[in-house]
Amino acid sequence: MNPTWKLPATHVIRPERKEFRLSALDKTVGVLTKFFAGYLRARMVGPRKIVPQVNQYSSGLKNMTDDKLKELARTLRIQLQQQGFRKELVAHTFALVREVATRTVGMRHFDVQLMGGLVLLKGMVAEMETGEGKTLAATLAVSTAAMAGIPVHVISVNDYLTSRDAEWMEPIYKTLGLKVGRITHDTTLEERRVAYQSDVTYCTNKEIAFDYLRDRLTMKDRINSLRLQAEYLYGNEARGHRLLLRGLHFAIVDEVDSIMIDEARTPLIISKRVGSGEERVIMEQALALAEKLQDQVDYRVDRGSRKVGLTKVGKRRIRDIALPLGPLWTGTIRREELAHQALNAIHLFLRDEHYLVRDGKVQIIDEFTGRVMPDRSWKRGLHQLVETKEGCEMTQQQETMARISYQRFFRRYLRLSGMTGTAREVEGEMNRVYGLPVVRIPTNRPKKRICCPDLILPTEKAKWQTVVDRIHELNQKGRPVLVGTRSVAASEHVSRLLSDIGLEYQILNAKQDKEEAMIIARAGNEGCITIATNMAGRGTDIKLGSHVAEHQGLHVILTERHEAGRIDRQLAGRCGRQGDPGSYEAILSLEDPLFAGGHAGLSGWIAKRLMKIGFEKWNWVGKFAILRAQKKIERIHARMRRELLKQDEKTGDMLSFSGIFE
Repeated sequence: MNPTWKLPATHVIRPERKEFRLSALDKTVGVLTKFFAGYLRARMVGPRKIVPQVNQYSSGLKNMTDDKLKELARTLRIQLQQQGFRKELVAHTFALVREVATRTVGMRHFDVQLMGGLVLLKGMVAEMETGEGKTLAATLAVSTAAMAGIPVHVISVNDYLTSRDAEWMEPIYKTLGLKVGRITHDTTLEERRVAYQSDVTYCTNKEIAFDYLRDRLTMKDRINSLRLQAEYLYGNEARGHRLLLRGLHFAIVDEVDSIMIDEARTPLIISKRVGSGEERVIMEQALALAEKLQDQVDYRVDRGSRKVGLTKVGKRRIRDIALPLGPLWTGTIRREELAHQALNAIHLFLRDEHYLVRDGKVQIIDEFTGRVMPDRSWKRGLHQLVETKEGCEMTQQQETMARISYQRFFRRYLRLSGMTGTAREVEGEMNRVYGLPVVRIPTNRPKKRICCPDLILPTEKAKWQTVVDRIHELNQKGRPVLVGTRSVAASEHVSRLLSDIGLEYQILNAKQDKEEAMIIARAGNEGCITIATNMAGRGTDIKLGSHVAEHQGLHVILTERHEAGRIDRQLAGRCGRQGDPGSYEAILSLEDPLFAGGHAGLSGWIAKRLMKIGFEKWNWVGKFAILRAQKKIERIHARMRRELLKQDEKTGDMLSFSGIFE
């Protein structure tokens, strides 16, 4: 053997945490201590104690030259790698990062951001109000961990925020001697390998999870780190050279409730294309068959839980219609599955709400972020049915090669933390599933955000007219307005109504994703009207134009309640940031999908009847009914996440027994 040969440093080990599962006793203790947990955690972490310690070191850094600061960074880097996160070292590093940020990006961390940075470094969730500067606060924990030799993944919800934050914060890391990588959907495999070798890697949740699955496919079977290291004796043929990640060391997840709670209902799947030339004919037959079925007789649609159920009459009707369609329709399970998926494609998956048709292709819209998810597809033939419905060229069906849930993926990080403005509603689930306690961080300045009363209208037509009248009224006062809608179709409907009365506006939805930065930059200007889907609901920082604060700041109008109240709070949080004035209100109707789905129950029925007596007097009943429907859907989604995790753990146990990965 060549005496100079050695293992590549980046592939010596690929660490990840062995999965944990809370016992029944752990869950019971968690429930009993829920009401005191926040107070006890804040006392144990002591985030307020970091502030005077950092200030003590900061006084000696102001007069240092840039070269002296870089020299100090090298010294602290060695000490952190040798001694770990000692209190004095962490405080000194935080002070250095704050001074570097002041000089490089012109922003100095507030005291509350120092507290948030410590909570992140401790492996917890920092709940910081929207607009309190989570992006800058994260640089404290990221820099400290990276200087200690721990590769850090900063994970956000979309490509726009990933690119923005990486570019925005990169000068800080470079001054500290840290290398920054970024990964978006368009990043090539070779660029990904380079980015993951960086000290700090900014990426989206979907990209890193799929890269993890790609590595699992490369490794194929269960292998320990020693065997992986031994393969380097093969030279360039070693599988380690084809791997992307170098392990799951430390992840800081931005908008942690969106990524690890809302999106955790859907497993991540890598597939390969399979199929035959007969698929198009079969899909056309399935859609034609579904069109012949009668609602409430052959099937029932539950739009609230997004399910279609076949009746016994419907199953017999499907059998009779399918008789002359050929041998592929003779199997009972197959024909009922095709009919069921065809009904889903027709009734539950709507154009410009759940997907776009762009360049002759069906592209899925992420329901939580409002953004297009390129190269993603629905499974079990649903995607092909939607393509056939829209007259698009049909892609081949997918066969699953690897899958994992977000719950199991994130639990494999050796160290995990997160930040968001809306964690209190899911605090228990965050702790139970991921072992992540939530610590609330106070605001830097008193909030001036005004919450206007909800207005519930009897019909959608009345709602949209009221929304337009309200926009016109605010526009006359010179106030910027952000109108939040749930779908592309709804945003375009509002835009047409505003065009009819001659008001100028800008629109932000999945069709305008390339102009996002420019649209957001103008949204806070005097008299600007912005219509946006969920794309404007998280991470977007709308700066007020000159003199706008004098006109009471930005006003946000929510035109529909989302399936999780946290998403509504995020949209409302676009106004009144960092002590700026601002206000928000919800203008809703009893014909909104959330209400019409049937989840409002008896209160919904009563609300509709009371409208005939005198609607305005009974507005509070409609408000209660919509809130009840929202809470019911949140419970349904929580149950779906529990069932997915249970199923995923069971599958993992079976595969583990057979010696195979996911």
